[in-house]
This record gives sequence, C-alpha cells and structure tokens, in this order.
Amino acid sequence: MSNSKDILQQIASLLLYQSVFKSEIGVAFLDLLEKISRCDRSAETNSLGNINLLQAYGHWFKLLAATNKSWQDYLITRILQDDNPFSQQVQKTSIEQLPASLIIAVKQDLQILQNIYNCHTQQISDWVQIISHSPIEIPHWNLETSNNTFLQSEQNWTDALASLATYYRQHGTGIFAQYNALRWQQEQLIGIPHPDPIQLKEIIGYESQKQTLIKNTESLLAGYPALHVLLYGSRGSGKSSLVKALLPEYRDRGLRLIEVSKSELKNLPTIVEKLRDLPQKFVIFVDDLSFEEDDDAFKALKVVLEGSLTARADNIVVYATSNRRHLIREFFGDRPRPSDADEIHSWDNVQEKLSFSDRFGLTLTFEPANQNTYLNIVNSLAEQAGIAIEKTELEFRAKQWATGGNGRSGRTAKQFIDYLRAELA
Repeated sequence: MSNSKDILQQIASLLLYQSVFKSEIGVAFLDLLEKISRCDRSAETNSLGNINLLQAYGHWFKLLAATNKSWQDYLITRILQDDNPFSQQVQKTSIEQLPASLIIAVKQDLQILQNIYNCHTQQISDWVQIISHSPIEIPHWNLETSNNTFLQSEQNWTDALASLATYYRQHGTGIFAQYNALRWQQEQLIGIPHPDPIQLKEIIGYESQKQTLIKNTESLLAGYPALHVLLYGSRGSGKSSLVKALLPEYRDRGLRLIEVSKSELKNLPTIVEKLRDLPQKFVIFVDDLSFEEDDDAFKALKVVLEGSLTARADNIVVYATSNRRHLIREFFGDRPRPSDADEIHSWDNVQEKLSFSDRFGLTLTFEPANQNTYLNIVNSLAEQAGIAIEKTELEFRAKQWATGGNGRSGRTAKQFIDYLRAELA
C-alpha cells in the first residue's frame, strides 16, 4: 500500500465491515490518516499542521497501547466481533444459500482489511516522521502479533470465508462475541468483562440438584426442549453459584448468561425478543426472586414462563433463585374470612399466589447443610485449594468457624477456606 490516501480510499470502499473503524481507536486511526494526507499535500511546511499531525499520532498510539495488543491483533479482534449482514445471516444460513452479491461484498472487504492489516505501525510512524520534520525520533507501537487465528495464518483472507462463517456460528457477533456474561441495565444489554470464575467442581454437597441443572442446560445447548428452573432453599447453599458456574463450563458451546435484576424484570419480554433469533443459547439469571402484590415484574415473568400469543423462544430459559418457596408475599389479610360473604372467589387470589412457583418447569430444593455435608464441602474445597492440614484439625477449625459465623453452609465453607488460604500464605 503506497500512501495514506490509498488506505483512506479503501476504508471508504468497505461495504459491510465499516464498523471495524468506528471504535475509538478506529476513529483515531482515520483522523491520523487524514492529517497525514493533508500535510503531505501541502506545498509549504505548516507548523500548526505538523503539530496537529503529531498530536493525532500520539492519540492513536496511546489508545492502541492501552489495549496491550498489536495493531494487527486489534484489527483481527474487530473483524471477528463485527456485527454486519454477513456475520448475522451466516450464523443461521449456509454460505451457499446466501445471496451471491453478499459473498462478493464480503470478499472485497476482506481483501481491503488484509491490505490494512499489512500496513504496519512502523510504516505509519515513518510517514509521520518524514512529513512532520520532527527533530525527535518517533517510535512505533511495537508488540508481537499473536498469529493464533485462522485469518492470520491464511495467505489470502478471501480463502478463509468458510472458517470465518464457522467462527461466527460458534462465537456470535457484536456484544455476544465480546462477552459471555451480560446484564440488562438502563434499557440495554451491558457486557460483564470479569464474570465470577467459579467452577462446577467447587459446588459440593448438592450433587442431585447440580446434575439435574446440568442435564437441563445441556438439553438447551443441544436444541432440545429445556425447562425454566427455580432454585430455592436456605441462604448460602450455592444456588446462585451453581447457575454462575455453568458459564465457564459451557460458554465455548454457545451459552450466554444474562443477569436481570428484579427491578428490571418488567423488561423481560423485550429482552426475550432481542435474543430469540440469535443462534446462541441464553440463560436469563434472576437472583433472589420474590414479588409484592400487583408487581409489574410478576406479570412480565409470568408471560415469559407461561407464554402468550407469541411463540416461546427455544434458545432461552429462565433460572431464578429464591429463599422462598412461595415467591409472592402473602398476608393473613389476603385469606378470606367467613364474614366476607361477598368475596366468593377470594381463594382464587390466594391460589394464584401460592402456585406461581409451579409455573417453573423444574424446581430444585437446596436444604440447609447438616454437619456432615458442611464438613464434606470444607474437605473438598481444602483439597482443591491445596491446603495441607491434618483432617481432624481442619474439621475442628471449620466447626468453630461455623459456630462463630453464619452457620453451616456452602458459603460459610468457602469463606473459611479463603480465610485459611490467606492465613497460611
């Protein structure tokens, strides 16, 4: 590629992958190229123009350095996450069934992107050095390229079309390619950069419940009917942890975890409509669920659990945790009295409240941990953490910890092991 003007023209010619350069770094790159091109065309040296050019280069360099990636790796990441008509359609349709004009556009864009990929930061800094007449040597952002994707190993990117399609089907696009865990916040999905890393092997003492939830999740991932699940029981028993531990186990198979707070449940039908046509499988996670009377969130969740005129989304299930078996608060005043002769059907209201949890297809009960279960959890976590303490002493200290703390539970056991690890360290 001969000069900055050529690069700008080729970027302007992109038909599908324009979003690759709409990030902060991409915009800074385009601004830098425009200033290089403008200064290069100027017949006279312009001090202000040179200053603007150096500032534009510094801005792009700083943004790129903040990613801790090479320019080439950054471009690859943007391409693999790009949400465009090709990356969307190829997740559901084979390449052979896509319009020929769409394939032609993709191939043209890939060729352009490969040309830009081959324009290294050394070349950019040389242009800035020469054009700005800077007396100071201008360094380039020099970080080794990972070379760990199919695009980087392909001599001609247009030959990688099938591999690119497979990647989009497996990993998704846009925010779903960038994040495995997300939350609904302020009317939109927000990515969670650092989800809880807890593993399924760390959930001990409730094997039957764990295996049932795993089986249901695997049915979802395999495209078979899966049930909405209510996990209820004593606090600290690992209900929430079990749901969160599904993500590191199954994210490579297309599972995405969407956290929705109780206050946002009124938006649940909207969330479902956003997700229903995507190829990924989604667990909508609602923690610590309970409702007040006439709660809009109750009505919204009821629509998703029971369905409406709109067909149920086969790629979505709701996993909710609660400390209450009956999710809607019921007061003695709700119950009919013999004197309330005019309230003929008042028991219907009571039954509606009591039976809401039955609308979940599957209910998993987490009973309080007895001493044997608690000590089993402690011993297993200690083994996983590599804590070498005599079993008798470990169990004695664990019982002391539970007595002086929050009682026997999986959460208490985890807190004890964390404390012990820090003490031994």
